[in-house]
Amino acid sequence: MMDLVHVLGRTIFFYFFILLSYRIMGKREIAQLSISDLTISILMAELVAISIENREDQMILTIFPILLLVVLEVVLAFLQLRFNSFRNFMDGKPSLIVDKGKLNIKEMVKQRYSVDDLLLALRGNQIKSIDEVDYAILETNGKLSIFKKGLLKQNSTYPLPIIIDGKIEHQALVGIRKSEDWLKGSLRENGMTIENTLYAFYKQNKIYVVKK
Repeated sequence: MMDLVHVLGRTIFFYFFILLSYRIMGKREIAQLSISDLTISILMAELVAISIENREDQMILTIFPILLLVVLEVVLAFLQLRFNSFRNFMDGKPSLIVDKGKLNIKEMVKQRYSVDDLLLALRGNQIKSIDEVDYAILETNGKLSIFKKGLLKQNSTYPLPIIIDGKIEHQALVGIRKSEDWLKGSLRENGMTIENTLYAFYKQNKIYVVKK
């Protein structure tokens, strides 16, 4: 009986402790967790499970590692906000799977994303076939964002990010066949520089800028 009370007590304690930890980390729903978020979630779950099973161990042996993971996650989140290259290293970058209605086979192979995976995601969004899709982007959390064609099934122009958090997206510039000098010149025309630009995207031969 005492063992049962002990297990129940630890379970209730760690329920609220983990809940508080996630509130501190500012996590969203599970479907939006990044790779680093998911890794820390798995580690925290394992630590709690071990603590509940090993009733002889002191709870501080579980509490301290979880607090360390919380601090680590907060620090990593700050570094990812501060350094774009570090965020790309930790979580990767979104991948363009369908571009202007055409499959991006090279990117699908790179991401090991099969046609079956694509069709499954399309069916999950009530889309019958690939020819209804204008753009499809594989996000860093594994979710496929889909942009359908217009009523006449005409291709639109995807607003391609070329500056994110003040950092130039060089791959995007290559995709629109523009140079870094062109980008700097376009920003000057808007009275802006790369340093004071938070976000900029390119659409229909125009650049749209959001100031820091």
